[in-house]
Amino acid sequence: MAEAMSRNRKVGFSLARHSTGLIASVLFLAPIVWTVLSTFKPAQEARQPPLPPWPTSGFSIENYETLNTFGDGLWASAQNSIYVSVMTVLLSVLVSVLAGYGFSRFRFPFRDFFFVLILSTIMIPFQSILTPIFLVLTKLGLHNTLTGLVCVYVTLQLPFSIFMMRNAFDAVPREIEEAARMDGADNVTMLIKVMLPLVWPGVVTIALFAFLGAWNEFLAALVLMTDQSKFTLPVMMTALQSGRFGAIDWGAVQAGVTVMMVPCLILFLALQRFYIRGLMAGAVK
Repeated sequence: MAEAMSRNRKVGFSLARHSTGLIASVLFLAPIVWTVLSTFKPAQEARQPPLPPWPTSGFSIENYETLNTFGDGLWASAQNSIYVSVMTVLLSVLVSVLAGYGFSRFRFPFRDFFFVLILSTIMIPFQSILTPIFLVLTKLGLHNTLTGLVCVYVTLQLPFSIFMMRNAFDAVPREIEEAARMDGADNVTMLIKVMLPLVWPGVVTIALFAFLGAWNEFLAALVLMTDQSKFTLPVMMTALQSGRFGAIDWGAVQAGVTVMMVPCLILFLALQRFYIRGLMAGAVK
């Protein structure tokens, strides 16, 4: 009898857990599905009340065609966003891996002071230093260039990325490093062939954060970019939201949101197992 009650209790808990997870999943996925379905409504229907979320007069790609008419077109803005995001990821990973390895494994004067100094920059609001950044980029000839925008994004990502990579390297037992040195590994070989595979979840985590930050960032791109041909997707979305003569093309806005959302979803779903492990790196030794 007691065994049957225990079994029923376990089944009840399992059913409640799965039901809660299913309800939470529906709540999270519903806005995304709603947005995607709305993009296939004809433009006139997209301006009507949102219910039902699916098109009632047939599926149409009119909103995506309209989206491609803004500025220099959807693909031009997408290329700019892809370039800025990929370069931000590459530079952020390169610098943060080297810096994290140095802060974790090497001893030098004022090491902790410099590390705290780097972390303290996270507390500075980006908006408060936007004007000095603008002036510095103008002096360097990088104003209104995608390269200058990449430099800004990398600078903003580095404090968090260095912090993550130092924690990831700290979580690797020193015995592994000592064994590799006994086999004749130098510092470069140690980092690339021994340490890097062990901290790969941390690398993926900072890469994902860097990509999402650069892909979705709006303020710096709006202020630093004045040439329409160099606008990124978030800046192009402002033209959609303001519209012509103050009118908002809701169908085109939903199409733009969908285009910006797809790469983020694909990357997160593909790398989520590394992302979770990377966030936990250094939490338990």
